Amino acid sequence: MYAGAVIAAGGMAQRMCGINKQTLEIDGIPVLVRSILALSAVEEIKEIVVVARCQMFHEIEGWKQKYSLPPFSLVSGGSTRQQSVWNGICSLSDKVEYFVIHDGARPFAAKEMIQRCLQSAVEHGAATAAVKTKDTIKQAAKDGSIDCTPDRSLLYLTQTPQIFKADLYLKAAKQAQLQGKEYTDDCQLVESLGHAVWLSEGDYCNIKITTPEDVAVAEALAAQKDKGNKERKDGGKKMEIRAGHGYDVHKLVEGRKLILGGEEIVWEKGLLGHSDADVLVHAVMDSLLGAAGLGDIGKHFPDTDPKYSGADSMRLLQCVVELLEKEGYSISNIDCTVIAQQPKLKDYIPKMRKNIAEVCKISEQQVNVKATTEEKLGFTGSGEGMSAHSVCILIR
Repeated sequence: MYAGAVIAAGGMAQRMCGINKQTLEIDGIPVLVRSILALSAVEEIKEIVVVARCQMFHEIEGWKQKYSLPPFSLVSGGSTRQQSVWNGICSLSDKVEYFVIHDGARPFAAKEMIQRCLQSAVEHGAATAAVKTKDTIKQAAKDGSIDCTPDRSLLYLTQTPQIFKADLYLKAAKQAQLQGKEYTDDCQLVESLGHAVWLSEGDYCNIKITTPEDVAVAEALAAQKDKGNKERKDGGKKMEIRAGHGYDVHKLVEGRKLILGGEEIVWEKGLLGHSDADVLVHAVMDSLLGAAGLGDIGKHFPDTDPKYSGADSMRLLQCVVELLEKEGYSISNIDCTVIAQQPKLKDYIPKMRKNIAEVCKISEQQVNVKATTEEKLGFTGSGEGMSAHSVCILIR
């Protein structure tokens, strides 16, 4: 089977009180990222298109590297859901035999559920994930009273993915365009042809984040899911927690740029070193390497090696993070301090914090950067140099 997925993520989130639910982080991972990863885990899905607002494109592109996402295309949405999905469909190749249409705000679609729905679509041409309603449903009269009570055993809540044979969906979409009709979901679109849509067993955990109240449920589901994934990956081993400490010092000289935390600081002197001499990032790297028992920066990036002459320390930090990932570690938090008499660093700290968090693939809340003086004592107090300390916690 050659299936193509369209992830609808272009809504305005009017019921989320101004919160963009696609970029909302659930247990540290954006909702839309979780949805992309869920569909990419299904071998039959060979192409993925994300339909989003143009304003989100830059941020979504940045996620590809940050979260190691599989290849996918980005297209802008239309004024309605139906038009947005159509934009996504048009971006899939002619190879696609089945269209898998999924809400970007459903981050917990299990691989097994998606494959069940795919199999139903193969057998029936059209299928949707759905679950039986748990509550008794009442149909209201116009005056607000109960008009009737439908048989609960026949009532289902439809979810996504909704999956259709490509030629069937194209026929339905073109008919709707000719008739000028808009449908609230893709099942209705195909039903308008008179073609039945099969109800495939969904999942009560496959929630759609629609209102702020859904966020608490999503956080609980994510914590349970991520814990289960980690336990399966680790074969049931107990969590390992390791602490590390790093320290570095560099001399201040004229004629050098002052780089701290990946930021160029406007000042009359800079730090002397084989690389860019970013004393703060060097301390962070040493703390990470120390916690993992992987030596120090001198071992991995010796100052006797010409290739590290003038090296960007943020790039070296990225190499350290990659080493940690290979060893199965994730970073829980980093707390670091720059010790310098001058210049004042307060205005630069938020950007330093952001830079370190991005390279370490963690949130800014997991990184703390401080600056202090030595009250004019010692070599840092006299302005001869700068030093930095860093402590971190790794989890495996």
